[in-house]
Amino acid sequence: MDLLRHLRHFVVVARELHFGRAAETLGMAQPPLSQSIQRLERELGVTLFDRSQRQVGLTTAGQLLLGEADELLAGERRLRHLAERVRRGALGVLRAGVPPETPAVTLRALLDALAARAPGLALDLHELTSAEQHRMLADGRLDVGLLHHPVDGAGLRFGEPVDVPVGVLLPRASPLARPREIALADLAGMDLVTAPAVTAPGWHEHLLTVCRQHGFAPARVRPARNPEFLFGLLLAGGAVAVEPAALARREPRVAWRPIAGAPLVRRISAAWPIRAAHPAAPMFGHLATETLAAPDEQGGPALLAPATRPWPVLFEAGRDEKLAR
Repeated sequence: MDLLRHLRHFVVVARELHFGRAAETLGMAQPPLSQSIQRLERELGVTLFDRSQRQVGLTTAGQLLLGEADELLAGERRLRHLAERVRRGALGVLRAGVPPETPAVTLRALLDALAARAPGLALDLHELTSAEQHRMLADGRLDVGLLHHPVDGAGLRFGEPVDVPVGVLLPRASPLARPREIALADLAGMDLVTAPAVTAPGWHEHLLTVCRQHGFAPARVRPARNPEFLFGLLLAGGAVAVEPAALARREPRVAWRPIAGAPLVRRISAAWPIRAAHPAAPMFGHLATETLAAPDEQGGPALLAPATRPWPVLFEAGRDEKLAR
């Protein structure tokens, strides 16, 4: 027996005290409505309506049941509303990962957008490299992350990708900084400073492959986990880095030059497990792309762009691997 459906019928009849009007309100014929009320009475073992007079009236049992029925049906509506919010990802805890170098203004905008879209959602945010996020997504310790490509996509679903142009970072006083752009082959004999391979293995391998294909086989590949150490190695001389333009804004003695032919871009996208995905994960991925593509507070260029509209962004891997252990 569908008790809630019969209770809804009972409440409408109790309000109208007329089976014909109640049937019209419910959008059904009168005979099925009468049968529904009779079935409810049999199920509960009480008579709900006094049908002895020309006008339908509530019995004492009907009067007592009406308040309880109203409360029960209101609870059902709250339950369905709650379930819908959960399906939309508006409630619960979302464990999310972002790259360590995410700008503060960008992170604030993303958090504000998420709070506005899903005010009942609690966000458990972690600062993690792509490798750490990938591992934690795989073993169920993370619900959604922002990963650098190429990446093993087994078991993952990806949001809209964003392409980040990268160029050459080098001391502003270097002769190589004079042209408006630099060919990778012009860097022959230089060291390459970049994040350790363990932070984003796919990107690290892709970077070295493209450099070698275009005539730049680094004399040494020197790992740098944070921007300050990277800047120190660059300013010491004999080394360059291949990073987004936004990184150069942190150090006035460092210049950024685009690479001739634009053979390299860094792609990033949200990722979440295919199986048992948190309902808020796709929303987080969409908001991340939307927020990161918005102009900054100074009205400058967007930090990220959809894959069809690349421009500079500050997003690169680099974090101590032991944080994910």
